[in-house]
Amino acid sequence: MQIFAPLANRSLLSKSVEDAVEQAIQQKKIKAGTRLPSELEMCEQFGVSRTVVREALRVLNSRGLITIIKGKGMFVKEISGQSAVDPLHFYLQMNFERSYVMDIVHARQILEPAVVELASRHRTVEDVNRLLGDIELLRGCAGDFRELSRIDTQFHIDIAKASGNSLMPLLLEPIHRLVPDIKSTVYATVNDAKESALIWHKKIFDEIASGNGQRARDAMVEHLRIAEEHAERMLTVSVTTNPGD
Repeated sequence: MQIFAPLANRSLLSKSVEDAVEQAIQQKKIKAGTRLPSELEMCEQFGVSRTVVREALRVLNSRGLITIIKGKGMFVKEISGQSAVDPLHFYLQMNFERSYVMDIVHARQILEPAVVELASRHRTVEDVNRLLGDIELLRGCAGDFRELSRIDTQFHIDIAKASGNSLMPLLLEPIHRLVPDIKSTVYATVNDAKESALIWHKKIFDEIASGNGQRARDAMVEHLRIAEEHAERMLTVSVTTNPGD
């Protein structure tokens, strides 16, 4: 089956092969799980050398668009939401410096009040039970600041999943995956951080469960205002402890 046409532009051949395969995947000419033509077949269809095809396939594999199974061939990979989240999280992790702490808080203050209002309208019974479980896990967790932070963060991710908008988890999860490092330090330095989180998570949960969007939004605004105060206190302690940084 002829999927690809010979390349007209002979410059940057491997990039042209990569782009053509990616476009075929995007246009669903080759569906997830489908086996790609062999290297030899692709060389013939594109009119290029095996070296060119192998370089293009290497890049496509590294980008998570295809998977290469030894002895079986090359297959189009199933693209999940995680495929979109992971590169953005990596980018944020590599490019944000110390100041990113307040950037994250302020980004959450813009996004999450609207998201929780959506969640109050679209939550399902399963969403409500999941959020309640998050609160109980947080209540029962003691001592391990990293685990406290992970559970705390999961509550907010689950609100995004309850919003009824499939883009919200994709937008918020990369941000929230940076949060555990911050929150674990907050829990270690702010004595009432866990108590505050429990109080406001419960208030937010109650409004989501009752379907009151405006009050859920208001509760989230206040919760994140307090989170900003805690972040500032944590940063002040950090600067005092490490004045040379």
